[in-house]
Amino acid sequence: MSDLAPIHSAAASAPASAISAWPDVDSLYRRFDELVKQPMRPIRRDAMASVLRHFDERCAGSRRLAEQAQAVIPGGVQHNLAFNHPFPIAAAKAQGAHLTDVDGNRYIDFLQAGGPTLLGSNHPVVREAVDRVLDDCGPVTGLLHEYEVKLAELVCRAMPGVEMLRLLGSGTEAVMGAVRLARAWTRRKWVIKIGGAYHGWSDQLVYGMRLPGTGRMEAVGIPRGATAHTQECHPNDLDALRRKLQINRLRGGTAAVLLEPLGPESGTRPVHPDYNRQVRALCDEFGALMIFDEVVTGFRLGMGGAQGYFGVKPDLTVLGKCLAGGYPMAGAIGGRRDVMMLLVGGIGTTARRAFVGGTLSANPLSCVAGFHALQEAERVDAAGVAGRAGDRLRRGLEGLIAARGLPYVVYNIGSIVHLQTSGVLLMDTSSLYKLYRAKDEAKARKHMMEEMGAAYTAHGLITLAGSRLYTSLADTDEVIDDALNRFEDVFKLV
Repeated sequence: MSDLAPIHSAAASAPASAISAWPDVDSLYRRFDELVKQPMRPIRRDAMASVLRHFDERCAGSRRLAEQAQAVIPGGVQHNLAFNHPFPIAAAKAQGAHLTDVDGNRYIDFLQAGGPTLLGSNHPVVREAVDRVLDDCGPVTGLLHEYEVKLAELVCRAMPGVEMLRLLGSGTEAVMGAVRLARAWTRRKWVIKIGGAYHGWSDQLVYGMRLPGTGRMEAVGIPRGATAHTQECHPNDLDALRRKLQINRLRGGTAAVLLEPLGPESGTRPVHPDYNRQVRALCDEFGALMIFDEVVTGFRLGMGGAQGYFGVKPDLTVLGKCLAGGYPMAGAIGGRRDVMMLLVGGIGTTARRAFVGGTLSANPLSCVAGFHALQEAERVDAAGVAGRAGDRLRRGLEGLIAARGLPYVVYNIGSIVHLQTSGVLLMDTSSLYKLYRAKDEAKARKHMMEEMGAAYTAHGLITLAGSRLYTSLADTDEVIDDALNRFEDVFKLV
């Protein structure tokens, strides 16, 4: 039976068609709890041996590159997306819905570079526009370029909470700048994030990452002072958020509440449909700025992003990889004009301002790519098409899981499809005791997730960590049905 309920009234009037319905959140959390309470259902040991033989026999070129990488790159990968068990797969070609590796193996690409290639990989409209600008002036000049104005105008028109836009180099930089801007505007220091979310790797926000309640667990090499004014609340716990805001008011006030509007990790722990509206009201009551991290949701949920879908205007919006359609140097802070004016640039200004920089920010390459990717996405309703592909994929996976009596949980929020098999990111961390227990159990569940990911890869499917799948404009019904046949073959190995 589907866990999708009719769309909630908070989003019913949204113009975007990227999300056909909001998940039944209470039902999902019950199923999450059931998943992590029962024994794991991993790939069988004999079947896993066959999966690993595939990598030995069919991925020799990737193995060689992975071994070379180990000698010069810590851990052999530059970022987590590239990790794959038993070793990273080296890409040679990406086009539309498919990837081809250096050994000639072809995959259906549900990674899509971590989400930004909503049009599918290497879309010709974007590539041709980028080629023209590179021919004319190269990737960077250091001067103003027409496409940075065009891109800013497009985003300001599309996103309800963005009146002005300041382009930066990445989502991490944008979060850093947004927090600094919030503190400068409010003259307060406390920042509350919703625990479990990833907001980049700046010192102050390597806190409560991936699992709510984990605080500084990942903060190796980061002085305690850097996170001294960072706090976290579990998603959906409005009472806890109110208590933190009340306590902070007694010691100077809260500068900002920072959240992913779908819930931490792109909705891995989804929020109730009214949650963002209620957080908005709390921010207004306590004079804190509301910051939406729309690094993934911006444009993937429609041109208005999550704020357009929910009808909630944040004070500040963080954008990242989504902004340039998969091209590099993609990040931005957008928001209210009065707040954004504290980011006025230039040397020697006498006005009070929040300082941000970036020599390669707003370069012609990134801006032309972003403008044409977003313009094309709007023209063809890429978010809507990708969302319907996500619906088809989720429905098919639900059927496969039910047919085999597996405890796995699948749901989608438009083109973001979650497939939880091990439940490693769903463990209960609501108390110190549960957090302590979760650390040991998480290792086993993480390994199971990695083995599931390897099995998907061996069957021609590229996913994000074996538990998240991004659909795109390129995912036709034929592509999705092909993928479902491959998933069925994997589930037979459980």
